[in-house]
Amino acid sequence: MEKQKEDQLPSNSGRNAKWWYSTFHNVTAMVGAGVLGLPFSMAALGWGPGLAILVLSWIITLYTLWQMVEMHEMVPGKRLDTYNELGQHAFGEKLGLWIVMPQQLVVQVGSDIVYMVTGGASLQKFHNTVCPSCKPIKLSFFIMIFASAHFVLSHLPNLNSISGVSLVAAVMSMSYSTIAWAGSIHKGVLENVQYSSKATTTAGSVFDFFNALGAVAFAFAGHSVVLEIQATIPSTPEKPSKGPMWKGVVVAYIIVALCYFPVAIIGYWIFGNGVKDNILVSLENPAWLIAMANFFVVLHVIGSYQVFAMPVFDLIENKWLVEKLNFKSSKMLRFVVRNVYVALTMFIAITFPFFGGLLGFFGGFAFAPATYYVSHEKL
Repeated sequence: MEKQKEDQLPSNSGRNAKWWYSTFHNVTAMVGAGVLGLPFSMAALGWGPGLAILVLSWIITLYTLWQMVEMHEMVPGKRLDTYNELGQHAFGEKLGLWIVMPQQLVVQVGSDIVYMVTGGASLQKFHNTVCPSCKPIKLSFFIMIFASAHFVLSHLPNLNSISGVSLVAAVMSMSYSTIAWAGSIHKGVLENVQYSSKATTTAGSVFDFFNALGAVAFAFAGHSVVLEIQATIPSTPEKPSKGPMWKGVVVAYIIVALCYFPVAIIGYWIFGNGVKDNILVSLENPAWLIAMANFFVVLHVIGSYQVFAMPVFDLIENKWLVEKLNFKSSKMLRFVVRNVYVALTMFIAITFPFFGGLLGFFGGFAFAPATYYVSHEKL
């Protein structure tokens, strides 16, 4: 019975993933809305601090991710498949749950809300670009259109079942990142470009600085699903899962660097402090390229939303409703829970469609994620 219940979990059903699944799941989880806001963050941070924070964030998050991979099977005969389980092992059953779970939920649910906004905004930009003479449509309707895809995809049972979606999303992330920096170069450095802070007061500069830190943190916030990704990889005493998982992570981080650094550096170099919080908004020509890039963003954040949502589904359906409240695990339970979750994230996105502000807000929580606390406990 326990084995059957475990196989139903969205995070670990099957345990037959290959190492490259780790690559595109991690790319899909990390590269996304955050990369589009990096030039805007650079504008608030400046050249020196901006580059230093980007490089340090890449190194530190790679190191903490390595720790998570190593800790997945640090208990003999047991796999710590979720952040909650790892937190409970480190801090105790009750304390660990309440230290880790709120932070993980903030990152995962917050990311899904931001992806709702990003998906809707990119759809709107695509529509306005391909049909500039059409009647304007409110962002709220585009968010609902984007959400309609998730009312279908969210009923796929687990991470393995969305591997195809995740692969497409990873390819799209590399594609629109390339379009972002290549399109910036094509546009050329703006006349009278300025690299000084736009803030006119000290308080404004400080606020912009910390908001930029939050946005950078959001860009590197893919750690919250690392254990769930590793849980899909088979493991034996002779060939533990950390081998193929780490191989996939290294490839993923190389891709992350190739996406993040060119977009951040070139975007800021071209537009200076006039860059928008979504660099694709700053690009206007050629129209067909901008339309294509925004469509790629839509496809990517569809996959990103699902990667972050699966562990939440696991927590709500199995850890809470089935194990705590004794609900019967069924397709109807999955149907209700997942539709309610998609509808809730859609409603919040429609209510608070502030892209840049959301990046900084949720990034502030992600900057000190469960990764730090659990890794520190291990040390």
